[in-house]
Amino acid sequence: MVHHHRDVQGGTARAAVFGISDGLVSNVGLILGVAAAASDASSVIVAGVAGLLAGAVSMAAGEYVSVKAEAELVERELAIERHSLAQDPEEETAELASIYVSRGLEPGQARDLANAVMEDPEVALEVHAREELGVDPESVGDPVGAATSSFVAFAIGAILPLIPWFFAEGRSAILASVIIGLVAAAAVGATLAHFTERSKVRTAVRQAFIAAVACSVTWLIGSVLGATVI
Repeated sequence: MVHHHRDVQGGTARAAVFGISDGLVSNVGLILGVAAAASDASSVIVAGVAGLLAGAVSMAAGEYVSVKAEAELVERELAIERHSLAQDPEEETAELASIYVSRGLEPGQARDLANAVMEDPEVALEVHAREELGVDPESVGDPVGAATSSFVAFAIGAILPLIPWFFAEGRSAILASVIIGLVAAAAVGATLAHFTERSKVRTAVRQAFIAAVACSVTWLIGSVLGATVI
């Protein structure tokens, strides 16, 4: 049977998943917190849009810096390894052979395999990167892609619970935001479960529970602040 593996090292997909989840949970909490203190639509919309923009920009900047730093670190280590392969190929061959021996190969087989790998400098660099550094040089994350993906995903997640407030206010808008938030959180959980091959029901419930806790906490805080102001 042939197994197909997903690319789990790049930063773009990860940024999209966490972005939409963070945008949804953070903004539904913000919206309900503001609504509990002042339920007029204009106040909630201003707060929701501000939360969307601030969160999306923050997430994008954070992802860019994180993925860029990781990529630069990998590039530095690859440069060091490339220099070592050029300057001391015998030592690098022995090092690779010892790794294969530790994996269970006989010393002779390990040496032959290491020699074969070292015949091509690019193959040698890739293999040494995988075996010594634990990274795939071809799967280094794209900082711009991760930042863009994070910004768009966060914005999508953050706008969903805000939609009802463009058409209504008060209890009806609050209830609609809660329902949209919980359903969207469950959908995010089910999507995560699809990719990780875990229980869709359990993961969906977990995500919805997290959103519900965030909503409850911010609603209570908003209610206290609203009562204090009044």
